[in-house]
Amino acid sequence: MKAEEFIKKITERVRLKFLGEALAGCWVIALVTFAGYQLHFSSSAVGFLFLVIVVSEAILAGFWQATMLSVLACLCLDYFFYPPLFAFSINDPQDWVALAAFEFSALVVSRVSSREQRSSREASFQRAVMEQLYELSRSTLLINMHQPPGPQLAKLIQRIFCTEGVAIFDANSCKTCRAGAWQEDGPDIAKECFLQGEDEEEPQAEVSTRLLRIGSNCIGAIAIRGNLSPLVVNALASLAAIALDRCVSIEKESQFEAAHQAERLRTAVLDSLAHAVKTPLTAIQTASSGLSEVGRLNSAQEDLVTLIETESCELNQLCTRLLQTAKLEAGEFTLGKDEIEVCDLVSRAMEEHPGRMQDHPVEVAIQNPTLTVRGDSELLSMALSQYLENAAKYSFAGSAVRVSAWESHSELLISVHNFGPAIPIEDRERVFERFYRGTGTMQLAAGTGIGLSTVRMAAEAHHGHAWVISNANEGTTFYLSLPLEGRRQH
Repeated sequence: MKAEEFIKKITERVRLKFLGEALAGCWVIALVTFAGYQLHFSSSAVGFLFLVIVVSEAILAGFWQATMLSVLACLCLDYFFYPPLFAFSINDPQDWVALAAFEFSALVVSRVSSREQRSSREASFQRAVMEQLYELSRSTLLINMHQPPGPQLAKLIQRIFCTEGVAIFDANSCKTCRAGAWQEDGPDIAKECFLQGEDEEEPQAEVSTRLLRIGSNCIGAIAIRGNLSPLVVNALASLAAIALDRCVSIEKESQFEAAHQAERLRTAVLDSLAHAVKTPLTAIQTASSGLSEVGRLNSAQEDLVTLIETESCELNQLCTRLLQTAKLEAGEFTLGKDEIEVCDLVSRAMEEHPGRMQDHPVEVAIQNPTLTVRGDSELLSMALSQYLENAAKYSFAGSAVRVSAWESHSELLISVHNFGPAIPIEDRERVFERFYRGTGTMQLAAGTGIGLSTVRMAAEAHHGHAWVISNANEGTTFYLSLPLEGRRQH
């Protein structure tokens, strides 16, 4: 019943508007006819005035109103201005020519006017849409990054475009945010669109759904309830996708910056501890050496003194690595340019771990005993020593450790091979990160996750590389490559 009443009201308004425009034109025709007859205008002058009125009616009102005026103008022209006066003589060819001219003018002008009005309305609509899109794009830049972006975007779109409802599914958080007329317990249209991977249009329900894409990646979906054109919905989907992606990128950047700050803080604390530990550690080593020189110690006391000396040496090496790592990261380390014999480098690294290597036979294979490399002897010795320490800690009991060195093109390659648990593929790069320890090695031996990071930094400081290859059948091999430019020839 309400729909019928609404249709009746619309029909009544249209009819009244049509009659009003037609009656206004008729009054103008009547006034011009009266004035022309009283002033004795010629039929051509009155005909021209009638043509102007018909054209004006076609521009302002439309074709049908202008048609009514053209018929009335022909009748008035024939009755008052063409002889015989005061008589309708449609048989006169002039009447037919005038009527045809009026009708043709009304048709052409009304069509041109209608096209121009339609173009003007479309231009106004597009301008309004562009202003709304600009306002939305500007408002998305002011989104609060400390709150979820989905609810804010949904409210902005619903407010700016005056839609009935907006729902946005964010794949990053797996949540749907709604604004406007949506039932909370109703179907999640936006999420269904994301799962189906297709855009949809429902003209009857006036609901449009679009996937939110950044390149080829789909990051969510949007559902809009309202009478919007598909082009506008596509533009809204693009803006929403850009806004969501920007928020995710800023969130990741903030997390990365927080992690970086935490890493810097942890590094600074450890470096400070390493500096602080050096002084009492030196005192402990001096005291243990003094106890050994005093003599008159029984076997248990000698074992304790030996243990103190061994562990204090381990602690001293750890502090040295921490300090060297800090200098390398800060760029404060002055790299030595010594001519180092590879045999001496291997021997020095093995002497630093005599206790650890007792249970593991060490095999050394150097292709050329006279092979040399230019670099910092202390740093390279520390790197090779770390490889040997790792091989001893994570290899099976009694298994051999093989150290090899050879020249390959313009590089020196040093490898340390052992048999032990294989390193997973996903951990083979991360084991060289500072403080990282693989889940499979944490239970095998104690460690800090610092040693291998110093090896990589030492290799990079010499413009070389460090990497690992691991296989359950063939064992694990750590490699260190160093450039051989500028070495001494033998």
